[in-house]
Amino acid sequence: MNPILHDKLQLTTRRTFLGNAGQFSLGAIALHAMQQDSAAMPQAANPMLPRKSHHAAKAKRVIYLHMSGAPPHLDLFDYKPELVKRSGQDCPDSILKGRRFAFTTGVPKLMGTPRTFARYGKAGMWMSDACPNFHTIADEMCMIRSMNTDQFNHAPAELLLFTGHARQGRPSLGSWATYGLGTDNQDLPGFVTLISSGTQPSGGQGLWGSGFIPSVYQGVQCRSKGDPVLFVSDPAGMNREMRRKTLDVLNQLNQQQVAELGHPETVTRIAQYELAYRMQASVPEVMDISKENAATLEAYGAKPGEASFANNCLLARRLVEQGVRFVQLFDWGWDFHGTGPDNGIEDGLTKKVAATDKPVAALIKDLKQRGLLEDTLVIWGGEFGRTPFREGRTAASKVLGRDHYPDCFTLFMAGGGAKAGFDYGSTDELGFSIAENKVHVHDFQATVMHLLGFDHERLTYRFQGRDYRLTDIHGHVVKDLLA
Repeated sequence: MNPILHDKLQLTTRRTFLGNAGQFSLGAIALHAMQQDSAAMPQAANPMLPRKSHHAAKAKRVIYLHMSGAPPHLDLFDYKPELVKRSGQDCPDSILKGRRFAFTTGVPKLMGTPRTFARYGKAGMWMSDACPNFHTIADEMCMIRSMNTDQFNHAPAELLLFTGHARQGRPSLGSWATYGLGTDNQDLPGFVTLISSGTQPSGGQGLWGSGFIPSVYQGVQCRSKGDPVLFVSDPAGMNREMRRKTLDVLNQLNQQQVAELGHPETVTRIAQYELAYRMQASVPEVMDISKENAATLEAYGAKPGEASFANNCLLARRLVEQGVRFVQLFDWGWDFHGTGPDNGIEDGLTKKVAATDKPVAALIKDLKQRGLLEDTLVIWGGEFGRTPFREGRTAASKVLGRDHYPDCFTLFMAGGGAKAGFDYGSTDELGFSIAENKVHVHDFQATVMHLLGFDHERLTYRFQGRDYRLTDIHGHVVKDLLA
């Protein structure tokens, strides 16, 4: 742009006019009033200070264990004897009519599970032989067998589940939680994300992003191997004293900008610089699982120095124990199409679950033993379900697999005010539709927010002229799930 023209245009803007209109102009008076209002609010100085929820919260913190790719619920939790009986038959036309699937066309064959099912716990909860360690925590589970979503591809389904919208740009569940509640430990992030199996989820960083709310509320991605947080270490040649002096100067400059413009992202920048400085001392301490005793490491299957889902589960317990509000674990590799032995619902599923159900069971037992499960909500699940028929591309293969299916899936919660040892909802005898107590992902989000102490319709953020919330214009609290 022509610099002379740019300067002339600047003179015509409202911000420039108000900024240059004099110390006692209406603009200056209004800006001064805004700054006074901000100063009266504790979160203006530190946006992560603890805040009160709308009502008494049953869950003070959340650990969300997301199995990215969508676990085959029909081979883990949702037992369908009639489907087993009719396995190999053509899928009924009445079910296929008007439906679209990710990788299946024509008339697929029904496929009953090859897994062995039995009942576990006092409630007699159905689970398969693929997840033996889950059997031991049946009495802690709040199993939702009637989950439903609108999306049948991974990225939009994950975005819908975690942000309430199928496209990028909305705040994530963890960001809403920290925006509403702040955090209890000012030396650690309020929201932490951990990733295992070497691949980020399909939905990308938007699954822990803050969208249009201040970026101080976005998730901080940590690692169980190497530097716990990327780029938080001082550059070569800079010691801690020099780092402190540098931050003090930056803080002065940012405070001037806050006074002049009052932009919330400047407040965020100040808070993030200071948090990064404190994290240099606090994060390595909390992320060092080598300090755990041998029995704990064995219970989780954790190995210090490695990157694994087991290590991440142990880290999740350590983080919430130290006051982190929301910890989100993503584990890649649950897309069981049957295109190869590793993603088949026989050997592939056995191996995948073996690396994950032990640390999940250990986490829930550990939290309970430490008195933390009562007010820590643990969630396990994927972004949608799998079809009751064979995936089209692999129909002739010896390896069994299932296609994407949004209409029905299963997830479970434990602790944090969720009803323990409880089965909720059901699917029809072939697993094609919800038969009882349908729970849409927006209903699930509303219920999680309720457990955290929020009315999901009242926790909003104004952006581009309208109030936004996690559940958009949908969602109802499923009160039957509450203890």
